Amino acid sequence: MTFSICVREEYTDEEGERQVRFGVAVTTRLPGVGTLCPFASESGAVATQSLVNVELGRKGVSYLDDGLAVEDALESLLNADEGRGQRQLHGVDAEGTFTFSGEECNDWYGHVEGENFTVAGNLLTGESVVDAVAAAYESDAYGEAPLAERLVDALEAGQEEGGDKREDLPVQSAALKVTTTEDREWEAYHDDLRVDASETPIADLRETFEEARRGQELVLARYDEEDGDDGDE
Repeated sequence: MTFSICVREEYTDEEGERQVRFGVAVTTRLPGVGTLCPFASESGAVATQSLVNVELGRKGVSYLDDGLAVEDALESLLNADEGRGQRQLHGVDAEGTFTFSGEECNDWYGHVEGENFTVAGNLLTGESVVDAVAAAYESDAYGEAPLAERLVDALEAGQEEGGDKREDLPVQSAALKVTTTEDREWEAYHDDLRVDASETPIADLRETFEEARRGQELVLARYDEEDGDDGDE
């Protein structure tokens, strides 16, 4: 059904304070994936997929907000889930990572776990899809581009490697979420984006990202001009 990536990045803000940002991005050959699979808060990021149990994502992030480690939070949810064998669940928090692929997921399925990221997929053309997603992210981890843009790059790499194998399903979707522990005056418009129904979801997600970034630049420039006008005599 799906492949997705969850990411944790530590960074220093303009005040010299340590911050953490989290990101999750996903795509599938079905509409509306952004309503079902990706979840994130300032405590971590989670993706739930295969035979989707949305509560694994919702409760997973809630448990992270309550202070549980990602491994404890997600494993406890899976232990209480009668459909565990059909689930894929993975995520990151401020210190750790977690990956799970049930034995009843549809081939090809599997996951990759790095020091600060996780990738998982099912119903893929092969293992090389998740490997390509991981490699694309690792090649530009902590890069100058916004994390949202780099998540799109990672999805694109997986799609180019073959992606979801169900070529008879043309209506696809993609989504991303980025959060941070930083208290920002302006939330980035491009940090929560969805393309719900398209035959080119990743290309459309990239275009949406670029337009959202351009829109924010225009808004900030407008407010800067208004602030300058207020100071004129």
